[in-house]
Amino acid sequence: MENRKNYFHLHLVSDSTGETLIAAGRAAAAQFQSSHALEHVYPLIRNKKQLMQVLDAIDGAPGIVLYTIVDRELAGMIDQRCREIGVPCVSVLDPIIELFQSYLGSPSRRRSGAQHVMDADYFARIEALNFTMDHDDGQMPADFNEADVVLVGVSRTSKTPTSIYLANRGIKTANIPIVPGVPLPEALTRATKPLVVGLIASADRLSQVRQHRLLGTTQSFHGEEYTDRAAISEELKYARTLCARNNWPLIDVTRRSIEETAAAIVALRPRLR
Repeated sequence: MENRKNYFHLHLVSDSTGETLIAAGRAAAAQFQSSHALEHVYPLIRNKKQLMQVLDAIDGAPGIVLYTIVDRELAGMIDQRCREIGVPCVSVLDPIIELFQSYLGSPSRRRSGAQHVMDADYFARIEALNFTMDHDDGQMPADFNEADVVLVGVSRTSKTPTSIYLANRGIKTANIPIVPGVPLPEALTRATKPLVVGLIASADRLSQVRQHRLLGTTQSFHGEEYTDRAAISEELKYARTLCARNNWPLIDVTRRSIEETAAAIVALRPRLR
């Protein structure tokens, strides 16, 4: 029998960018592999006129409703309309805010988009992102000692997306490829500030990912050695030896998401300081 997924509508209503809701909704939906969410994202909903249009859309495509609306009147409108329609709705932040209020003994200020205020942390993230983009793929190696983290690894070990993810957390991250026979910049071995982390993956996984990359290359590019498992195994052996010689920790990204790899790197920082 054909294995068909069930589809359902998932409405995400936010008075800010909606990033919190999207992450929460996808994390929950991922636990139900037989069903697939059709996402409807409504960001920056801050008045009744905007909200009425959203409620009409929900009425036209009933499904699960998640919201992060701090205005009590608007939140009440969502709850009431969902009861009338007969669809489930949850205020994602309310249970967490109530827990904080109970523990801290003070009420929340209930500010829309409070997590996106342009404070010192915001500008630190922007600075980190600019640094990371400038130091992608081994660029500007003379500045490596200004980095918080430097990622090294053979091709297709997700160095760039992991670097960008870390930068979005305010961590200045540079990355550089490990290529057998090509020495790493001396500035990296002399650097004392950054945490240097090696990224590796299984030869099978790298071969598979590299084969997909070849689909977009020019005809003059010869990729046989690039995707050959034996050649990749030699690259990985060289990378392991290089990291062991410099006492750099290694992370195998074969079965890790970008988020999981970044979390492992963040966990290493205080441990190695």
